[in-house]
Amino acid sequence: MAGFKASRMSEDIKREVYSIIRELKDPRVKDSMLSIVKADVSGDLSHCKLYISDIAGFDKSKEAVKGLESASGFIKRELSNRLHLRRCPELKFIADDSIEQGANINRIIEDLS
Repeated sequence: MAGFKASRMSEDIKREVYSIIRELKDPRVKDSMLSIVKADVSGDLSHCKLYISDIAGFDKSKEAVKGLESASGFIKRELSNRLHLRRCPELKFIADDSIEQGANINRIIEDLS
């Protein structure tokens, strides 16, 4: 039962954090095409790892993660208010390069055709 709740909560957190990110005014976050690839919530819902990817590349993802870490207090407060959580999980933002890898694979396939 705990696994179902954690997976449902991870999807809710992913959706709401994406919405909150769009409202941020930090230029490291606002000027980039960010995507939340995956959200991993621990079984006791105390920690959440959010994997962030940018279409512009891994360096841009790392820069955006720095901006998100500086705004993590605001994000936690908004997340807690929107999901009506008694205790909001600690958010850990991790840079990911999966969108860039997918674009490279797509380009290679296009070149083969």
